[in-house]
Amino acid sequence: MSRQESYSAIYQRASDRKGGDEGLESLLDNPNLNLSVDELGEYSDAQLLSEMSKKVFQSGFVWRIVDNKWPAYEKAFFGFEPMKVLMLSPEQLHDRASDVTLIRHMKKTMAIYDNALMIQDIAREHGSLAEFIANWPSEDITGLWAQLKRRGTRLGGNTGPYFLRAMGKDTFLLTGDVQAYMKAHKLVDFGFSTKSGLKQVQAVFNVWQQESGRSLADISRILAYGVGDNRV
Repeated sequence: MSRQESYSAIYQRASDRKGGDEGLESLLDNPNLNLSVDELGEYSDAQLLSEMSKKVFQSGFVWRIVDNKWPAYEKAFFGFEPMKVLMLSPEQLHDRASDVTLIRHMKKTMAIYDNALMIQDIAREHGSLAEFIANWPSEDITGLWAQLKRRGTRLGGNTGPYFLRAMGKDTFLLTGDVQAYMKAHKLVDFGFSTKSGLKQVQAVFNVWQQESGRSLADISRILAYGVGDNRV
């Protein structure tokens, strides 16, 4: 593995590309990407199931279309209250998967049911999914990714991390630009979907966070703004 660049080096490169520190900081100004533990804990399980399900449908699909259809999903799935979702019969789920007002995708529709079950299981163990996520340490955020992937359905890859970022849990994202940077600087010896590879990426981000005191989301976006196509 090569020597890791300092945080100041990646910040300066992004600053140079974005017209100076002021221009870069204006792009980073989004406090909703890093909510406090108390703020995260206020989410209801229904809100989280809705956002999680939206990210599942947006994966590999046009996000705008999913956003436009989401009010219909809220109605069809009883506001995403997990208990109500789990009362749907296989026939009712099949009907929703073939409903022209929704998105006809059986596996993603079934993921709503499966993830409602996961949320209930976690709520029994930790009080709520929100509490479980809120109290997970940022220095092991990839461990939380792994929990969502293992316990949920269709939450692997970037889907779980995108869900976490949408709810305000501090996380970096393995966008194309971030992955390209890690490969170019030889910071990862394993695949990005492997446990070993994710541990290496986490360690790199932990060093930058210790150096800068900034959130993982900020560091991830600064890195992306300094290279490639700015996929943040």
